[in-house]
Amino acid sequence: LASLAGDAVAPLLGEGQRALTEGQWEELRGKLAPHLAWAACKPATKVESLGLGRVREILASNAREELAALIEQDKAGGAELDGVAALEKLLRFHRDLFRLLHNFVAFTDFYSPEQLAIFQAGTLYLDSRSCELCVEVVDPARHATMAGLSKCYLAYCDCTRPNGEKKQIAAVFSDGDSDYLMVGRNGVFYDRQGRDWDATITKIVDNPISIRQAFWSPYKKFLRMVEEQLQKRAGAADQANQDRLAQAADKTANVDKAAAPPKKIELGTIALIGVAISGAAAAIGGLLEAFFGLGLWMPVGLAGIVLAISGPSMLIAALKLRQRNLGPVLDANGWAINGRVKVNIPFGGSLTRMPTFPRGSERSMTDPYQPKRSPWAYAAQAALVLALVAGTGVLGYHKGWMPRQLEQPLGFLGVPAHLSRAKARAQEQVEEARKAVASAQEQLNAATKALEAAADKDPATTARAQARLARAQARNERTLDRLELLERRL
Repeated sequence: LASLAGDAVAPLLGEGQRALTEGQWEELRGKLAPHLAWAACKPATKVESLGLGRVREILASNAREELAALIEQDKAGGAELDGVAALEKLLRFHRDLFRLLHNFVAFTDFYSPEQLAIFQAGTLYLDSRSCELCVEVVDPARHATMAGLSKCYLAYCDCTRPNGEKKQIAAVFSDGDSDYLMVGRNGVFYDRQGRDWDATITKIVDNPISIRQAFWSPYKKFLRMVEEQLQKRAGAADQANQDRLAQAADKTANVDKAAAPPKKIELGTIALIGVAISGAAAAIGGLLEAFFGLGLWMPVGLAGIVLAISGPSMLIAALKLRQRNLGPVLDANGWAINGRVKVNIPFGGSLTRMPTFPRGSERSMTDPYQPKRSPWAYAAQAALVLALVAGTGVLGYHKGWMPRQLEQPLGFLGVPAHLSRAKARAQEQVEEARKAVASAQEQLNAATKALEAAADKDPATTARAQARLARAQARNERTLDRLELLERRL
């Protein structure tokens, strides 16, 4: 209050003021308002923190001249400072440019098996494999739009640490299969500093992973279709049972009412079912007959069937795997990667490592919780094996695959089918030979008559008739010999 009275009230309102009315207070504020506005416009500088005394001391000294002299000294050594800056730039180029070119131009580090490239963020361990080709991602949705052009199988993961750190990565899977890769699966990610992160798949860009996956893909799809159909049939059967139970309950509740006559099955329906079953059986039988008719070529036929089923999917997968390119994955991160960073099949297999057993380890095939099997199961299995062996033996007996020493003890199975067919062919050949003998005999008779007719003619005609007779006799002898040989074989 004393400072207010001495510094503000007395100079502005006069001496001797012991109290201020409201009007005097407003008058005092009005007179001080311009000063307050001027003080508010004063810029905040570091000089103010020195205080008025220090500022006056500096102004009174020759500090300005000393600073000007130092500035002139720096200007005089400008060439040396420029040389130092150029040297620093050269040293940085020597240290970093070589590595930069090897990682973003030639990709030497990326294709080298000894080290990782700069853009490889770490290793993801998930689904019993390790993925070394992982890149950090800022926006997975935007990244996936362009990264899909790479033809790589990409899994986007959210990575977190216990201290709250978060990051997002895109991992390339280039070996194995994708049966158990799905959104929500968890794994462990190790960055380049060796820190571990909890990783969870949030998005997948589906593409072929390997030729092995493509080989088994048709069979897995078929099994899934069978399982789906079985589930549908089981669900339909369960619903039908529930409907029948409901109908039975309804009939029981309304037993006193007249029951509707049961529906009759039409003969046409039975005929259609029989035709369908017989057609399917005939088709299956024809396929089996054609397959077993290959004889010793059955393995080749089996390989052909497998190739016909798996070949197209393997071919498509191989074409897509050859087109894998890491450029779009890096370009989607904002890097100006305009070249093709090819990832072929062998190199892709090296970027994703499958699990292997350590050297010297042993696998235990003993299962302490294996369910106990009924003796009838073993009996059924043995009967099935015996039936297969017997069926194969009978088939081999009739197809002629067995040695002659084994065919004799199996004579109770009847004449082998291959011998019956051979006998039929031999009979056909004998009949053809007999016809040939008859034809040769006719030609011989005709030649004999021609010789008798030419006996009274000139010697040249007689000689020709004799030559014709000799040829007919030789042909007749050959056909008789062949007929005798075929009859002995028969």
